[in-house]
Amino acid sequence: MAQVEATTERIIAADAEAVFDALADYKDVRGKVLPVHFSEYEVREGGDGEGTVVHWKLQATSKRVRDCLLDVSEPTDGQLVEKDRNSSMVTTWTVTPAGEGRSKAVVTTVWNGAGGIGGFFEKTFAPKGLGRIYDELLQNLAAQVEN
Repeated sequence: MAQVEATTERIIAADAEAVFDALADYKDVRGKVLPVHFSEYEVREGGDGEGTVVHWKLQATSKRVRDCLLDVSEPTDGQLVEKDRNSSMVTTWTVTPAGEGRSKAVVTTVWNGAGGIGGFFEKTFAPKGLGRIYDELLQNLAAQVEN
């Protein structure tokens, strides 16, 4: 099994603190900015960053659906980490200042991929597909927080 990684980033015309706060708001904002690839969204504990437990199904392709139950932590300022209890998947969101009234949001997801030929195709194509999904999420987040 090889580790698979997908990374997407976006410059958002809003302060890093506002972007991070919106991203960490699982109760109100996160459900609004998720693309159609996410379903059955439910906050099970908390709802604001550290200590939140959130559930969703992620349909990455027409045949591939992940049932995710995520524990959220904030290991450093400007960083959210979502660890899936149902798989090896870990998603890290990092928001940093990028000039006056702007921020850079980066999302990186890693997981242990399949072995063999299936693993080759997963490592080749999954990062691009997941990148498109997260690019849409970041676009929706930007629309939510930009003035």
